[in-house]
Amino acid sequence: MMSVTPIPALSDNYIWLLRQDTSQSVCVVDPGEAAPVIEFLERESLTLDTILITHHHHDHTGGLAELVKRFSPWVIGPSNPTIEGINEQVGHGDEVRIMGRLFEVMETPGHTLDHVSYFTPGIPALLFCGDTLFCAGCGRLFEGSPEQMFTSLKTLAELPEDTLVFAAHEYTQANLTFARAADPDNEDVKYALQECEKARALDRPTLPSTIGRELKINPYLRVGTDSVRQAVGTQGANDNDLATFSTLREWKNRF
Repeated sequence: MMSVTPIPALSDNYIWLLRQDTSQSVCVVDPGEAAPVIEFLERESLTLDTILITHHHHDHTGGLAELVKRFSPWVIGPSNPTIEGINEQVGHGDEVRIMGRLFEVMETPGHTLDHVSYFTPGIPALLFCGDTLFCAGCGRLFEGSPEQMFTSLKTLAELPEDTLVFAAHEYTQANLTFARAADPDNEDVKYALQECEKARALDRPTLPSTIGRELKINPYLRVGTDSVRQAVGTQGANDNDLATFSTLREWKNRF
């Protein structure tokens, strides 16, 4: 059985650590800084075997050079020459074996053009989606177009509903606060926000989510519903799902 442990980093990042059963070899996803990873590995007497990278932003790669120098792990990431230290460049449809499980690589541009996500089916199914899909939210469009992000989110939304969603940031409370405005008739959002506030008051992570839960509370996956379309209609055009999504993402930028 594969376990996944969050290592808090920077101000609101999670570096996810994957471990298979009781093996001492582990994988980490998007090490934005090295120090918390090194501290965790040394405390638990673990060996860093593999690193997965979703995209080039520094808060996802900032610890890569130091970890490579110290542990010599195998580094897997998108085909982007600006990311130094990648051993295996991957793209859509590629498969990689991590800790004994086969992961499918999915290109999910929008936040950046090089963004990839990693999905493995099974019990449980796991998705590491970086800054594409957040709990109740999605990433800002720094490089990609609204159409690219909309397509990426639709692709992820088609994964099995019990898939555990491991996003890279603790943005849930802010996202749900916005979702309450963008999807005002949604009782699931109101309940999720209450539960989120309780968890954060105790300094507990709100992740992982699931695809099934996101379909209920994430306004970016609900752009076809009357509640979201009516709310977004007050902000601008919403004559189709893509236009609704684009307006919704712009609204969040100003929220």
